[in-house]
Amino acid sequence: MSQDVELRKWMTLEQLPRLGAGTLRTLCDNTQGQLLSLFGLPDSELRSLGLNSEQIRTIRKPNNDWLDKNFAWLSASPENFLLGFDSVDYPQQLKELPRPPLLLFGQGNSHCLKKPQIAIVGSRNPTTPGRQFAFEIASQLSQSGFVVTSGMALGIDGWAHKGVLERGGETTAVLGSGLEQIYPKRHLQLARQILDGGGCLLSEFAPWQKAAADHFPRRNRIISGLSLGTLVVEAAIRSGSLITARYALEQGRDVFAVPGSVHNPLSKGCHYLIKQGAKLVENAEDIIEEYQNLVTVVDKVNANDAEKNNNNGLARDRLLDSVEFEVTPIDVIAQRSGLPLKVVLTELLEYELRGLVTAIPGGYIKLRGK
Repeated sequence: MSQDVELRKWMTLEQLPRLGAGTLRTLCDNTQGQLLSLFGLPDSELRSLGLNSEQIRTIRKPNNDWLDKNFAWLSASPENFLLGFDSVDYPQQLKELPRPPLLLFGQGNSHCLKKPQIAIVGSRNPTTPGRQFAFEIASQLSQSGFVVTSGMALGIDGWAHKGVLERGGETTAVLGSGLEQIYPKRHLQLARQILDGGGCLLSEFAPWQKAAADHFPRRNRIISGLSLGTLVVEAAIRSGSLITARYALEQGRDVFAVPGSVHNPLSKGCHYLIKQGAKLVENAEDIIEEYQNLVTVVDKVNANDAEKNNNNGLARDRLLDSVEFEVTPIDVIAQRSGLPLKVVLTELLEYELRGLVTAIPGGYIKLRGK
């Protein structure tokens, strides 16, 4: 059977209306996983396997315009790829899901999907420390040999992708829209950077499909399903990030969460996960140590961090110790450090240029350091 014929059949199965997890599992069991054999069965046997009349009609007479549009997209660029459920490049970990996508549309480096992945998700409106943490831990995980996977949403997702790209690593973005309808539009350039950096864009939606509210929970199950574990950086109690974490638990994957201030609403989701058994994460090593057999360059990360600490002698002085990871007013910093206000302002400017603190309305926030 030619590859195009096989793909056409997978596209047809993807068209089946209301094909739920239970029916799909029954079909897989009764065909020994050879779902394409359904096309050779008579209607009576298809009905005995649980398919209704509408689903059988779709198998016999699929929407050929939809199929042709998919093939046209596939041939439009060498970056585009399309994986049927039985493709050698289809991620094995996704096959373990109760209702895996039968078809995956992708752009870029499909080999990313075979490498160990860690998902990083969080708020679309994170705090400054949250953004910085996502950026740095994604960068470190990338240097440790992981592909960092996220949803390319605004906020934590975007900063995680950017952290990987900063170190020249590979990152996978799973979209809640088709690949020709990048959402949010603000991340069009980020999508291009991911592809140019050797990463991958992935979606179960046809290329021309726009983002929709019900697409994102489906997207989230793929993010967690691709990954060994999911890290939640900042999230409210009711958020898509906690949905992703719940999927991860249901899929038997690890869940990690970053603690924060009890006064920060975006810490409440993480604290809830930690109470439920998620591993508390303060740095990349807390995740790396769970997968020592997969990590290839942990020593390199540790060496880089040690060198960074040696070069950042300022991070150990009394002025930086006076700045909290929450907003600290300038007069409080001056009082704690015992330094003249003019000296404090001058030194804080230098710290800001070095990425140790950031100025925000009301004072300064420490980004990293002692």
